[in-house]
Amino acid sequence: MDEQNFEISDFVDILKRRKWALILPTILVVGVACIVALLLPSIYKSTATILIEEQDIPADFVMTTVTGYAEQRIQTTQQRIMSSNKLMDIIQRFDLYSEYQDRWSTDEIIEKLSNDIQLELISVDTIDRRTGRPTAATIAFTLSYEGKNAATVQRVTDTLVSLFLSENLQVRQRQTTETTEFLEDESQRVRAKLDALEKKISAFKEQHINSLPEMMQVNLRALDNYENSNERINEQMRMLKEREGYLQTQLASIPETENTEKDRLRILELELVDLKTRFTDDYPDVRKMQREIAELKKRMANKAAMSDEQRETPDNTAFITLAAQLSSTRAEIKSLNQQKSDLMAKAEEYRMRIENTPKIEQDYNAMLLDRNNTQAKYEDLLQKVMEAKVAMGLEKEHKGERFTLIDPARRPEKPYKPNRLAIVLVGIILGGGAGIGFAALREFFDQAIHNSEQLAKVSSLPILVTVPDILTPADRKKRRAKQMAWSLAMVVGLIACVFAFHVWVMDLNIFWAKVMRKIPPM
Repeated sequence: MDEQNFEISDFVDILKRRKWALILPTILVVGVACIVALLLPSIYKSTATILIEEQDIPADFVMTTVTGYAEQRIQTTQQRIMSSNKLMDIIQRFDLYSEYQDRWSTDEIIEKLSNDIQLELISVDTIDRRTGRPTAATIAFTLSYEGKNAATVQRVTDTLVSLFLSENLQVRQRQTTETTEFLEDESQRVRAKLDALEKKISAFKEQHINSLPEMMQVNLRALDNYENSNERINEQMRMLKEREGYLQTQLASIPETENTEKDRLRILELELVDLKTRFTDDYPDVRKMQREIAELKKRMANKAAMSDEQRETPDNTAFITLAAQLSSTRAEIKSLNQQKSDLMAKAEEYRMRIENTPKIEQDYNAMLLDRNNTQAKYEDLLQKVMEAKVAMGLEKEHKGERFTLIDPARRPEKPYKPNRLAIVLVGIILGGGAGIGFAALREFFDQAIHNSEQLAKVSSLPILVTVPDILTPADRKKRRAKQMAWSLAMVVGLIACVFAFHVWVMDLNIFWAKVMRKIPPM
């Protein structure tokens, strides 16, 4: 057809002319949509809401040992519940997916149940206490299950909620118990290490008792005392050495015995000299004196030839006194030498102690530092053990953060899906579009002339007269029959729509009650 300007009357003519091209595709598509809506199984969904309650006692007084954010614990608990063993127990308990038992494997059935279970977090905007920045905080979550049987869906959801709540309690109690046991074991291990360090320090102190850092001043004072004592001894020894030399000099000039024979010899020699001045050598007195002197010299010579043992004990009082003083002085010198040797040995010992003190101090301080750090760690662990025990009591008394069921699962009254009304509406829209498209295609490819205007345009000749449709009584009777059939079809369709609404959308009694509640009383 050539392009032309259409008026409303033209569209009316096209609609009358292509009504079956418009109606049949529409009925076909809508019919298919209705069949799909009727054949799809009803899926029910039951949902339970669980609130995340904070612990009753402020965290400033009792700090829980359960770590992690609520979202993490929820996801962790979900993974535990969604394990294959627990899901298989639920499938066997409620006889789920029996229609798939022969066609699907166990893993596929478990995956089907896992997909039908949904967990959604409920968050609110709040201010983080630690950072002061706005953030989303999870305050609750919903747990839902969808299936074909409303009663079974409710029971499965209740079971999942029970598993979730019990698993959360068990996990929290297990975490607090394991934390307490770990801290107790760690404190015992650190205590054993601390005892070993104490024993090691005690043995080290016992081994190096005189070289410890705290003995440094004592050792210095002792060394100073020994050095001063050594100087005094040296001074005493110098004085005693001088006295010894003096006594030796004096003793050398004094005979050991009182020598009367020498005195007698000297006297006799003097007397002999005197006699010889008066008498000759043959004079009897001279000869007698000479014999006496000879005998005396002979005795003195014999005494001089005798050994020290055969000599007589000294009897000279002055010699004996000086010899005693010399002996005493030498004894004192010997004693002072011994004392000096002892003092030097002691001083050397203290010098070694002082020299070893820096190295011993380094090792000693290292052990003390290790002991102090271990002691601080042990005290910190004891404090944590006490806090862990309080936290464990908090969990046992259910005073900590907990999950509370605030909206239990209810038995669904209508299917969750499919939305049959939406499917039918989509079918109607698609059917109308299909009918309009098919009618437009028929009209576009139609080359027939349907009115006088088209004929005048094609022939370029004037139209003299138009003959209207002539209806016979048989035609009128047939038209009335068609109208009655269409009316009956519309009534049947309306009844079918009402029945479908009652069955798949909402019970008519419930719908009527809702409508009546919204109508204000007269």
